[in-house]
Amino acid sequence: MSKLSNCIPAAIFIIKAESQRKQSRRGTTNRLLRAARDAENAQSHEYVSLVEAVRLEHVQVVEIQIKSETLRTQLISEINGECERVLKVLEAAQTLGEISARCVDKVISTGEKLSCRLMAAFLQDRGVDSQYVDLAEVIDFPIGSQGLDQDFYNNLATVLGRKIRDCEGRVPVVTGFFGTVPGGLLDQIGRGYTDLCAALVAVGVHAKELQVWKEVDGIFTADPRKVPTARLLPAITPAEAAELTFYGSEVIHPFTMEQVIRARIPIRIKNVMNPKGDGTVIFPDSTYELERTTPGHDPRLFRTRSPSLMQRPKRPTAVTIKHKILVINVHSNKRSLSHGFFAGIFSVLDRWRLSIDLISTSEVHVSMALHSEMPLLNGVGRDEYQIIDEDLKGALNDLQKYGTVDIIPEMAILSLVGKQMKNMIGVAGRMFTTLGENNVNIEMISQGASEINISCVIEERDADRALNIIHTSMFTFLD
Repeated sequence: MSKLSNCIPAAIFIIKAESQRKQSRRGTTNRLLRAARDAENAQSHEYVSLVEAVRLEHVQVVEIQIKSETLRTQLISEINGECERVLKVLEAAQTLGEISARCVDKVISTGEKLSCRLMAAFLQDRGVDSQYVDLAEVIDFPIGSQGLDQDFYNNLATVLGRKIRDCEGRVPVVTGFFGTVPGGLLDQIGRGYTDLCAALVAVGVHAKELQVWKEVDGIFTADPRKVPTARLLPAITPAEAAELTFYGSEVIHPFTMEQVIRARIPIRIKNVMNPKGDGTVIFPDSTYELERTTPGHDPRLFRTRSPSLMQRPKRPTAVTIKHKILVINVHSNKRSLSHGFFAGIFSVLDRWRLSIDLISTSEVHVSMALHSEMPLLNGVGRDEYQIIDEDLKGALNDLQKYGTVDIIPEMAILSLVGKQMKNMIGVAGRMFTTLGENNVNIEMISQGASEINISCVIEERDADRALNIIHTSMFTFLD
């Protein structure tokens, strides 16, 4: 859930679909996505029971939480209507034997509509004058030939701002789903589109702050569920937040940050279970960084190391782990020069739609770390693995023309993140020495071009232990 502070009206709620962290398969969005996949199977009707489970869950909440009989009756009718509409979409998809990206968007948007209707009624039931705002048809302007470029987002922010102002003194409760776009909202933007919507609303109403409410107190020096000594960070830069998001910590999508940082609006991460907490503020700590076009990107061609930077405290900002990593090693057969070797490898990755998280190279060897939430291999034990992902299988076959190929499964990426990491003399040495002294083997090492992270690939079984070891060595003992 996202909330805008100090704007007109006084508060705006942009709502995600109901989620259950401990039972992720039972979250509303996950259920609806499963229903969409099931509808493609002409022999299955599981999608009916999935939608019914979503309907019943929301109706039960209404019956418990809404005291006004009039509001309760009206809201249950609206919930039933939304679920009937999504069933018709799924029935049509099953008849056709396929479900388009546009249909998937319509299906998953149902969860946010239900949550928003529930929140608006809950506020009204407590005497707060609120208004449900459905953004499904908000895109009333032509989308240019460049698709979802910055002009599109600028126009959308303007339209969203106008839509919010139409609520006048009422508290808007807004769906994070903001309509149909070419290629589908889920495919083009991903499941973070609700946070992006909140960012664009913040820009549209010239908010003084964008609050993103999660189930944690803010951003920590490490995952507090795994590292008991992790500390809450009062503030971090957008570049650091972007790196933490990419390397395993669920903060906020870099593109979402870019939209509000352009407008000089700070982001505050807060906890729904601890509303009085200060949370963590994401905002540039210098005028120069504020002028950058994207978080973490330095537009200057030449960079230097100033003495003042070398004298700053040698402490990173946070340490994080990214799980489900597979390492691909390619050793050149020396039939091509290094530039041809690398060009060939990258063309294979592009052809098979594989995105690489880390890469380490020499003239005749390249190691690549690949992350996937979906299983790439099947089996138990490295001698019994079978490749089940067709893209990975095709890529490995094509890579063999460039040299010897092997893969290492069950790995993880351990990353230290901090502004100007390269200027912190001794940090990399301390990190790798600490891991070595504690018998954590390092498969590959990489330092990002952004200069704010140092990463290494280790075995998955050592991941949580390594996280605690590094946090103790580089954070706790430096206090």
